[in-house]
Amino acid sequence: MFWAMLAIGVGFVGLAVLGVLAVKVFVEAQRLGRQVADTTQQINRAAEDLERAATATARTSRELL
Repeated sequence: MFWAMLAIGVGFVGLAVLGVLAVKVFVEAQRLGRQVADTTQQINRAAEDLERAATATARTSRELL
């Protein structure tokens, strides 16, 4: 009887540990998703800035000719 109760207790503790780790993974995945979204927005803004600068440069070079 002792071994059966011990096995049940160890099983419960194992499931609790797995649950805690699953929550940590979920939280970190959400944080990573937010970072990816922020980085994507920064890249898009930089691409737009580069496009505007290239357009202005092309316009200036045409005026010089």
